[in-house]
Amino acid sequence: MPTPLDLDQLRTFLAIVDTGSFTRAAEEVFKTQSAVSMQMRKLEERLDTALFERTGRSVKLTPDGDRLLGYARKLMSLSLETLTAFDEDMIEGHVRIGLPDDYAERLLPEIMARFSRSNPRVELQIACEPSVNLMEQIDKGQLDVVLVCPSKAGNAEIVRREPLHFVTSAAHCVHEEPILPLAIGRADCIWRKQCIEALQGIGREHRVLFTSWSATIVASAVLAGLAVSVLPECALRSGMRVLTEADGFPTLRDAEIGMLRGKNADRPVVEALIAHIRESLQNNLGAPTLMEPSLRAGEARGKAQRQRGGFALAGW
Repeated sequence: MPTPLDLDQLRTFLAIVDTGSFTRAAEEVFKTQSAVSMQMRKLEERLDTALFERTGRSVKLTPDGDRLLGYARKLMSLSLETLTAFDEDMIEGHVRIGLPDDYAERLLPEIMARFSRSNPRVELQIACEPSVNLMEQIDKGQLDVVLVCPSKAGNAEIVRREPLHFVTSAAHCVHEEPILPLAIGRADCIWRKQCIEALQGIGREHRVLFTSWSATIVASAVLAGLAVSVLPECALRSGMRVLTEADGFPTLRDAEIGMLRGKNADRPVVEALIAHIRESLQNNLGAPTLMEPSLRAGEARGKAQRQRGGFALAGW
């Protein structure tokens, strides 16, 4: 019978992937860099394959390393779940999280599943509202953790950063109209402001055709070929196409996702939820992979289907 994999080696493997460095991973797992290197050599020998490509100071997963990544996360999650099941001091109580509705669609299922498996006695209370409402509620102590746009909350911890794109329907040519129709968030949406400022900067005529904080409505307008919008990269959907300078559209600043803690964030149950949020946003979604700007309709649909889950626009 094959010798089981070493969970400590897998933990170190994940630390390297998450930090992008053997040195930083050594700090995360409280080992020397030489010990980390030795563990990875043993793991590669055990699997009889190379897991990393070392280029200068950075490391990159090989195809086999990328294949191991999903299994490693599942094994570590199951290990934690098993330990929790036999922990007499298991966390109990309730925790309240707030996030825009687009997050609920793409991110919440993963957070709920992971958190519930590790904390089966905790009640997770969820509020899906625009960022402004969520910040008011966390100030009043009505929520424990919220995900918001950092520009609206200077003290927010940035937990994810990724490219923001102009997007259109892959099956329509609405982006070629003389007066560009837009489907964007409400007047206080930071992505709306950035979108309009960028278009004004290149002298592109435009008009706001649809305004909503609902991600579903904004995406529907784009997919129907009625308007152009702006979306972070991980929110690209099947049937959408990225617009770049080759299409006459300017480059936008990266989108950022911030996390705010409530007044009772030092409770163990809140700390546990925060840890799961960080892992879901920083690790499970992986590093964003840019869609090729020149993709035509059929190619864009196929490419978008391979995009990992993420977030959409409106609510900010």
